[in-house]
Amino acid sequence: MRARDLLEDFPTVGLDTPVLEAAGLLAEQDLPGLIVVDADGAPYTILPGTQVLRLAVPRYCQDDPALARVVDEAHADRFMRVLDDRTVREALPRERRELPVADPDATVLELAALMARTHSPVVAVVAEGRLLGAVTLQALMDRLVST
Repeated sequence: MRARDLLEDFPTVGLDTPVLEAAGLLAEQDLPGLIVVDADGAPYTILPGTQVLRLAVPRYCQDDPALARVVDEAHADRFMRVLDDRTVREALPRERRELPVADPDATVLELAALMARTHSPVVAVVAEGRLLGAVTLQALMDRLVST
């Protein structure tokens, strides 16, 4: 089985897309992450949903989870509001990581190795500089455990 056999249409966002819009796509479509494209439409990086949370959750709560418990429920339910004027660019990690991109002929082992190495739940599939879609961790795992 090859990447082209597991390929799915997949939504993309740009670097200047509002991060709340990206979060909405993640939630509405039950996605593990999004493909971020540059101005030319080429894959730039993968935005995992956890990075959106990392931008929204106050640093003090990330550093000391016990502090999250002292925030009252009404405020805790609204912590995503800090993202109102933020962009996808701001949600990305400061250091650029290896871009999880594969060609349509990549095997499931190649895809699995790429996901494991890059810690990405999504691999962009590209041919001749054009984004064809993506292979998700879910699709890959479904295939691997059914064989």
